[in-house]
Amino acid sequence: PNIQYGKPMTEYLLVLFIGVISGVVSGVIGTGASIMLLPALVLCFGPKQAVPIMAVAAIVGNISRVILWRKDIHWKAFLAYSVTGVPAAAFGAQTLWSLKATWIDIVLGTFFLLMIPYRHWARSRNFTLSVWQLAVAGILVGYLTGIVLSTGPLTIPIFSAYGLLKGPLLSTEAAASFVIYLSKTITFKAIGGLPLSVVLKGLVIGLSLAAGVSIGKFITLKISMTTFQRLLDFLMLLSGVSLIAGGFS
Repeated sequence: PNIQYGKPMTEYLLVLFIGVISGVVSGVIGTGASIMLLPALVLCFGPKQAVPIMAVAAIVGNISRVILWRKDIHWKAFLAYSVTGVPAAAFGAQTLWSLKATWIDIVLGTFFLLMIPYRHWARSRNFTLSVWQLAVAGILVGYLTGIVLSTGPLTIPIFSAYGLLKGPLLSTEAAASFVIYLSKTITFKAIGGLPLSVVLKGLVIGLSLAAGVSIGKFITLKISMTTFQRLLDFLMLLSGVSLIAGGFS
């Protein structure tokens, strides 16, 4: 929709292809979609459009995950995290929109790079969370989601630390992410950052994510968890470096 003159169709097809692949990854392990897709959106549409487009696409992708795993949602954990996370995400989105486009690239890239050591630190400590700690995490991560968009590498260990695994983990994280991204998208709309063209692009890309998520549920992950963790680190490293380089250039 609303294809811009001067942009070859291959760019849009490539974004949709990456959307499907990232949806498969997200459908299998619950995160990775934004990490893979956001740099392509930045290159194709620019950072100011890429962030709200990804927010709309993430809503569609998370809806598909919620539908696929709806019977496994842990409602107590969902409510504890979302009640505080939703307003925090709206505040974070307002902060993001006040930043310059080049700073958005740099902030996003830096966040991805910082998530690499954090994930290893969190797993090595094997910490657990109570309900009230989950609510506090909702404030912090919700605000970060408003600013940097992709916090899957944070939310997955947070919900797993609460004791959720497999279906309950994927479904509850998806439901929480859905309301967080919805809050962020509504905020973008209120401050004029969500024109119809952006919504349409986000919906189309979101459908590619949903297609990948549907495929991902039926894929048996054959690689070891260690290999997958290294792959996720590589994706965050590549995305972080490309975004920071784009911001400085």
